[in-house]
Amino acid sequence: MSNKIKTILMLIVFSTVIFANQKWGQTGIQSLSISTDGRAAAMGQAMTSISSSSLALFYNPSTMGKMEQFIDGTASQNNWFADMQHNAFSIAISPMNGRYGVFGVSLKSIDYGEIQGTVVAANDQGYHDTEIFEPSAISAGIGYAKSLNDKFSVGAQLNMVAQQLGKSVVPEGEDSSIVKDNVVNGTSFDFGTIYKTGFKSLSFGMAVRNFSGEFKYEDEGFQLPLTFSMGLSMDLLDFINEDVKAHSLLLAVDALHYRSHPEQINMGLEYALKNMFFLRCGYRSSEELQDISYGFGVKLVGLKVDYAYTPFGVFDSIQRFTIGFSI
Repeated sequence: MSNKIKTILMLIVFSTVIFANQKWGQTGIQSLSISTDGRAAAMGQAMTSISSSSLALFYNPSTMGKMEQFIDGTASQNNWFADMQHNAFSIAISPMNGRYGVFGVSLKSIDYGEIQGTVVAANDQGYHDTEIFEPSAISAGIGYAKSLNDKFSVGAQLNMVAQQLGKSVVPEGEDSSIVKDNVVNGTSFDFGTIYKTGFKSLSFGMAVRNFSGEFKYEDEGFQLPLTFSMGLSMDLLDFINEDVKAHSLLLAVDALHYRSHPEQINMGLEYALKNMFFLRCGYRSSEELQDISYGFGVKLVGLKVDYAYTPFGVFDSIQRFTIGFSI
């Protein structure tokens, strides 16, 4: 790939970041920005420059361009506070050893739990109960990544996003009312790049997530939680002259710009023993309740299990589990 094409791609990403400096003041379906898998959550979600497999679809799709396996899949469960459940699934296939790129599919669903509906009434309380409803959201994506040479990869994902918040009774005149379904749906787009610098294992990545048009309930419009990220990662043991191939100590640092959230620095550290046993920790700035996270992972014979624990202040804690396979 020529340096001219690389420069154009970089300018596209940087110009989009500059344009996004305008704060829209309101976003919706915020659950799209919540990490569901054990490895990323334990590392403070600093995943922009870390080469990964199908999980790349949730952070930077370009990083699955170097996937060495023929097929990789994961399933994650995130036990959020207030009985909310976040579940995610991803699968990626690399035919012909990546000659034609890597293709992936992702799915993320959010169950907000049960909520008691109410309607305005002329009684002492001012309302009466209606049905119990279960609001939810879902995002399904199709992604593609291609390693253009031994250092540079690009990737993108097209998502279908929908959210339903139950039904509402809307007065229409003095003596009548109608029932409306509160449902929105639309598309969003993710894209990113990753560059292997050639200096030891140092990598640089950039990504844009949840790029979309406006979603609207009735007259109230909102944007998805658009996020721009840039990250660096490197195995710190590269600086040790001794033979430490059985060990690695991966450090990842991301800088993030949100549509309606203060800028943030995410940092993650992962120690690996023989690429089989992993210990992780992470830190996220601009977070009052979930700034620190911990976790571990095990990978044996193509199977992997990751776990993350995040203290969440008055909401106790959050636990995330991920199981996966690769062949």
